[in-house]
Amino acid sequence: MLAARATDIDVFQLDVVWSGILAAHLIDLTPFAGDALREHLPATLVGAKARGRLVALPWYADVGVLYYRKDLLGKYDAPVPQTWQQLADTARRIQSGERGTDARLWGLVFQGRAYEGLTCNALEWIASRGGGTIVAADGKPEADNAAARSALREAATWINDISPPGVLNYAEEEARALFQSGHAVFMRNWPYAWALANAQDSPVRGRVGIAALPVGDGTGQHVGTLGGGQLSVSRYSPRAATAASLVVYLTSAAEQKRRALAGGYNPTIARLYTDPEVLAANPFFAMLQPLIEHAVARPSGSVGTRYNQLSAKIWGAAHRALTHQQSADAALQELQRDLERLRRVGRW
Repeated sequence: MLAARATDIDVFQLDVVWSGILAAHLIDLTPFAGDALREHLPATLVGAKARGRLVALPWYADVGVLYYRKDLLGKYDAPVPQTWQQLADTARRIQSGERGTDARLWGLVFQGRAYEGLTCNALEWIASRGGGTIVAADGKPEADNAAARSALREAATWINDISPPGVLNYAEEEARALFQSGHAVFMRNWPYAWALANAQDSPVRGRVGIAALPVGDGTGQHVGTLGGGQLSVSRYSPRAATAASLVVYLTSAAEQKRRALAGGYNPTIARLYTDPEVLAANPFFAMLQPLIEHAVARPSGSVGTRYNQLSAKIWGAAHRALTHQQSADAALQELQRDLERLRRVGRW
């Protein structure tokens, strides 16, 4: 529709990685946003900008987090793991101890299918070890480095050890299904799974905790991949100014508070994370703000329209390493070459 310059739709909802792809078709919202920009968490504005323009306004935020079974960690007197190695050790110990009563229990589930979710997971593994963001802010590929190699090597050891072989075909819902049914100790997922895991009919209701994802080796940092939704205005809209005013309203503090109360959407407005009503409805929001503030953004802004191709290369390399089709080192070397070639052709 955008390529055809259709005037049918004025406002588009975008995933955070779409703004760079669609930037040429979207108006600059800077003149309409005014002081409202100061209210948004800075990390949520990163994906809203492309080619030096504000082509979207943040509507809700998302970030990768770690879910864990509070009851099982308590039973084994295990703290919430702070490093990936601690997570693997704890998962292995609990899994081994519980297999006598639950032969289907696994230590860790995540999104291991060859799709965008694996790009998010791989980015977390790498960035949490100080290995960069696969493509630097200046567009230079940085996939092949010691930290990235260490990250993929370690993740590959989880398969059929603490993670089921089927995780290689898991997206968000497959991971949640296993965890929520009580058959996993840890899960990497997005905040949406919290309400479902604690629903009235959930087998693990009241037994789930949520925390920051682990760091690499004690020298990295806790990071989750940034996700979420944004609103943009088509440059072909005959009502662009009116549409922009609607976007400003829908992304305002008042509307984001309503959505947080009614639907549990994570705000992008900083002060809502200390709002008593919001916290009463969503207690775990208190720990989400720092995670969103330090979230790692996928390199969509650096590569523009080439992002889909870039991400396919990333998840492909990660999947080959996890399935042992290639060593982690070989997969990252190939990824580095592919990205350098793609950069030359795409001129990002």
